[in-house]
Amino acid sequence: MLRIIDARSGEPTDVRPGLVRVHAHPAGADSSALRVLLVADVLARALELGGTPVVTVGAPPAALGARADDLGIRPAEPDAPGIGQVLHVVGVRGAAPDGVRVEVAPATGPADTAAPPSALRLALLAHPRRQPADLDTAALTEARDTLVRWRKAVAAWATRPSKPVPEQVRQELRTAWEDDLDVPAVLDVLRCVESADDVPDGARFETYAYADRLLGLDLTREIGTRT
Repeated sequence: MLRIIDARSGEPTDVRPGLVRVHAHPAGADSSALRVLLVADVLARALELGGTPVVTVGAPPAALGARADDLGIRPAEPDAPGIGQVLHVVGVRGAAPDGVRVEVAPATGPADTAAPPSALRLALLAHPRRQPADLDTAALTEARDTLVRWRKAVAAWATRPSKPVPEQVRQELRTAWEDDLDVPAVLDVLRCVESADDVPDGARFETYAYADRLLGLDLTREIGTRT
């Protein structure tokens, strides 16, 4: 069960069974506002992976919509006020109605405006959501290099006999994202799987494909494009 820290009380809150509305409240059209939308997107993905029906609501300003689309952030759906539990995703000190408040620290940058959207997404995900994210050139370059390496590896692993995600790895992934949406811990699990001697390549592939349902990094994009 997903447990999230409510910024209003500072206490962990379990997400109740049933429909959940993830309501994003971006303020402006800068990288901090984009990060609010991204956290809402990943939060919705985590809920869906746990079998929870979810809708994301709160359309971004027009100036932010194109950037959100580039990052693969799902569009907002029509709201259904009064139905289901609401999780409000907001920036620090951002306005939101009463309810569970999922707070997101600001992001600065990107300094490198030519960075691929997927690299920007990974660079944002690599920071704990309640800590500021500095999207400098070094951070974006590291994210871009990681994506290149992982996509190449996933394409190679896909040619090997399929093996299921190791149960311990699956539990580590779920424990990470169900603990206050700890996405950096999810990335750490993937790094361990990448270098583990005891994980077959087919299981590495299934692990990365499974985790990408949360991350939304299109890690399987290179499959079939390499010989």
